[in-house]
Amino acid sequence: MSSEFFVRIIGMFIFFLMGGYWGYWFADQNSLDPIGYGLGYSMVGALIGLVATPWLTTRPIRGIRSLLSQVSAETLFSGMVGLVFGLVVAALTTFPLSMLPSPFRDVLPFLAVLLFGYFGVALFVMRQSDMLGVLGSLSGRSGDSASSPTWSQPTRTILLDTSVIIDGRVADIAKTGFLPGTLLIPRFVLNELQYIADSADSLRRQRGRRGMEVLSELQKTSAVTVRISDIDVDGVREVDDKLVILARQMKCPILTNDYNLNRVAELQGVVILNINELANAVKSVVLPGETFNIQIIQEGKEASQGVGYMEDGTMVVIENGNKFLGVNKNVTVTKVLQTAAGRMIFARPED
Repeated sequence: MSSEFFVRIIGMFIFFLMGGYWGYWFADQNSLDPIGYGLGYSMVGALIGLVATPWLTTRPIRGIRSLLSQVSAETLFSGMVGLVFGLVVAALTTFPLSMLPSPFRDVLPFLAVLLFGYFGVALFVMRQSDMLGVLGSLSGRSGDSASSPTWSQPTRTILLDTSVIIDGRVADIAKTGFLPGTLLIPRFVLNELQYIADSADSLRRQRGRRGMEVLSELQKTSAVTVRISDIDVDGVREVDDKLVILARQMKCPILTNDYNLNRVAELQGVVILNINELANAVKSVVLPGETFNIQIIQEGKEASQGVGYMEDGTMVVIENGNKFLGVNKNVTVTKVLQTAAGRMIFARPED
């Protein structure tokens, strides 16, 4: 049985007693039948307790827990510290405010507690990165090496998608130090990864297990902080939808290589870090007229074309290159074409 059922029973019993007492008192004050009124009000009280108790107890608590589960640990910590500082400032102002004439001395101390408490929480949450950096400096962690990320370093939270974990390149990028901050993996992403790893399909199972290995490698990498959180979104079942909502609430980017998630997130104003776009951005830049050496390894789609690949994987289409299959040839760039799949280079062999 659920806890809400027991709360309803307890509430029904309490309201039953309260209704009976009030009915007996009302009948006694008006010279009426106390037993009849007591039983009648008891039944009404029991009904009210059965219906209203969850709305007064378990459901508000559940709503608060759901709200707190959607807030990052850094924000909670900053809010608590800000509340403490705000209450300390309010306590310092209480004595001079209590010296004012009535009714100011009765009202202003209470208002000071509310205002300074609110401003303390708001200030520390808005400037949580700076505040946590100051705390990290005071604790002596700012002198640590760059390989040990601390709050005093420029940090941010980055949500990881399942696809980018399975892809595996995120581990290599993290080792280079180009991902400063905390890589946050929600529990529902980890559950989806485990579901894929337990799939009956061998290919999906291999991909899921590869994702588990990549995640283990990320946790061992000292250049980045990896945190698995139980943070969740109620009322949403799809993992991609949960990630987008979390990213909007936490105001953090999503690291992914999923094209559909990329488009949906951008439409909702969420920042996306796409590994495929990063890979295309760091490929070698060549201009028309430049000459380089490349091995022609296969024929192209069109007649007389040859195809080769640069060290970064960029495809080079060589006109009249089918005559030089398996040969390293100097070629001159004639055109560079940027497509959705990446950069494509057209060239012709030198005479």
